[in-house]
Amino acid sequence: MRNSRSVRWLGAVVLALSGLACGEPQTDPDTLTVKTEDGTDLPLREATPELHARFKEGDALFDFTYNEADGLGPLYIRAACSSCHQAAAKGPGAVQKMAVVDADGVTSAEDQSALAWGHTVRPYKTAGATQTIGVPPGGANLKLSLRVGPAVFGRGYLEAIADSEIERMQAEQATRTDGIHGRINRVTYHSQPNPGQPFQAHQPGDTNLIGRFGVKARIASLDEFTADAMQGDMGITSPMRPGEPVNPDGLTDDGKPGVDVDLARVNAVADYMRLLEIPSRAAPGADGPRLFSEARCAVCHVPSLKTRGDYPFAPLAGRDAPVYSDLLLHDLGTGLADGMVDESATSREWRTAPLIGLRFFTTYLHDGRVKTIRDAILAHQGPGSEANDSVTRFQQLSAPEQTALLDFVSSL
Repeated sequence: MRNSRSVRWLGAVVLALSGLACGEPQTDPDTLTVKTEDGTDLPLREATPELHARFKEGDALFDFTYNEADGLGPLYIRAACSSCHQAAAKGPGAVQKMAVVDADGVTSAEDQSALAWGHTVRPYKTAGATQTIGVPPGGANLKLSLRVGPAVFGRGYLEAIADSEIERMQAEQATRTDGIHGRINRVTYHSQPNPGQPFQAHQPGDTNLIGRFGVKARIASLDEFTADAMQGDMGITSPMRPGEPVNPDGLTDDGKPGVDVDLARVNAVADYMRLLEIPSRAAPGADGPRLFSEARCAVCHVPSLKTRGDYPFAPLAGRDAPVYSDLLLHDLGTGLADGMVDESATSREWRTAPLIGLRFFTTYLHDGRVKTIRDAILAHQGPGSEANDSVTRFQQLSAPEQTALLDFVSSL
């Protein structure tokens, strides 16, 4: 287990992107830091001894550093899950994305052929690769952005939320008159959320499922989230993601012939994330939650949603999940647009970020561009953003009221 279990404060971890010499990110990498304290890497409080054992098994695999003999590469971004989610928290690792955009600098262009090897910078190579994937030269209409590795604690709660709850949020917001109209990202499903049970595949191309994971909600289950990250960030293939990402050398395998890990390993890592508890929160005073609601922050950052009664892990079944998210996509305007399209999510759309463990972060938003929660709120305002009215309401609060709201959010 990590030292975060016994060390009260591990200090600040600085994201080093010196390996991304092939293109300048939009955000200063020195600002992408995360501090971790005891409490971000703990199992569910009601976990049984059997679930504790499962948690420990997955935790060790989450920390495992892959090398060439394990199937790392041929190209990769990081060599361990914990490199992007240290102590199950946010960062320090990040992924640099790139997209060809139209003349407006925001809309994803129909022709993405300039990015022959995809939208992701992969700065490291092994297993016979001779070329990495960087930003192509002369890309006048190329938009670069960062995605900091999100915290993974509390993600079992997100997976356990009933579909009907998310659908209810979408229906309720469709009737609003303040411009807030979140929508579900209906995605193609490559796996089945069946925690603690053998993997059972859907037929290829199953669609119309609710995306919950990723900053644009493009993935529906933690098994798939795990397999997708293994493949995309480390080049670790599995039966759920059996092919190596395309690369300039045209390599279709690595130092470990065939599929690199089995489904049991994918599911063990996914179960570790399912079993991570939401860090303890102090009971809030009355003013913070009231102001949070009055500013209409709670319309999207819904304080709690009901979980499925039949979720396979009993501690998460049939309860209120205090996630502060509706898990819907919202148009946040041109200011936060990244040019990327994920399933049905557009360049300007983002899934409402769960407000879980914010007190452990030192940067905010998907790319870590701001260092305070106040600045994160203000960044939601811009041309076409659904959050404009809410930001205006925040700005109209008195200074003490703004402080009370910020203190409340900071405590989550």
